[in-house]
Amino acid sequence: METRRALLVDAFTAEPLAGNPAGVVPDAEGLSDGQLAAVAAELGASETAFLTDGDGATDDRLRYFSPTTEVDLCGHATIATYGALFAEGAIDGGERTLRTNVGDLTVAVDDDGTVWMRQQAPSVDVVDVDAGRLGEALGVDPAALRDVGADLPVAVASTGLPFLVVPVNFLERLGEADPDDDAVERLSEEFDVAGVFAFTFDALDADSTLHGRAFVPSLGIAEDPVTGTASGAVGGYLRHVDAFDGDEPDEFRFEQGHFLDRPGHVRVRVKGDGVRIGGRASVALDGEMRIPDDEDDEILEA
Repeated sequence: METRRALLVDAFTAEPLAGNPAGVVPDAEGLSDGQLAAVAAELGASETAFLTDGDGATDDRLRYFSPTTEVDLCGHATIATYGALFAEGAIDGGERTLRTNVGDLTVAVDDDGTVWMRQQAPSVDVVDVDAGRLGEALGVDPAALRDVGADLPVAVASTGLPFLVVPVNFLERLGEADPDDDAVERLSEEFDVAGVFAFTFDALDADSTLHGRAFVPSLGIAEDPVTGTASGAVGGYLRHVDAFDGDEPDEFRFEQGHFLDRPGHVRVRVKGDGVRIGGRASVALDGEMRIPDDEDDEILEA
């Protein structure tokens, strides 16, 4: 029976028990897909990152599993992994390359522990979705969507993992959201996205660009507290729709998680055709997990 170190690390926050918790297995060498899935299900975080050595072309290989399925890319679990490794001195600051299911990416760690993850060039496709349907799926008054729809369209945006981006007029309306998971799943399937990211410029903090909420029931996550992959996609979206009339800030600051009592912040930089997301991480739990061998699996299949 295998014994591996397993962490729970809160991403996009400098303090534990805030931000978005991710599982991290710093040494996943030799574990089968079934074992990875079982560990992710046991840890119960929205995603768990499994780190193995790179193949020479990259420093590392990262795979991500939700409690129910493998996920091609996860921003907060990447931030959590490298933030935890840096904090314990396992890696130095500077850049590292990692291989993911969506391709090779770069991470960089600043001296203060901020981890920056370079994502793929953004793709943004404006789509036509009835505000009434969106409002019903999200549990939001459709008027809160129509009010901003003339200036800010609904779009499918991606920097590796696509999201349906939905603007909302006021924070009060966004806070009232009570999604119908089945309806959100149907939207996700129709538009081939991981989930829905709803946002408003009516943020809590004066220095925040926007407040967001991410609903991802298709991956077994009713609401993700703070979402790195979606934040990168939304950064690309804001540029694509010229949300700031050409006076775009050098860096965005997205706040998220407050309605789940897990506040966090994502820094987003869009330069040319590149997107980087950044944030801190804090280890909340550090322990050992016993993992049965594959041949010990006694699950019966009909």
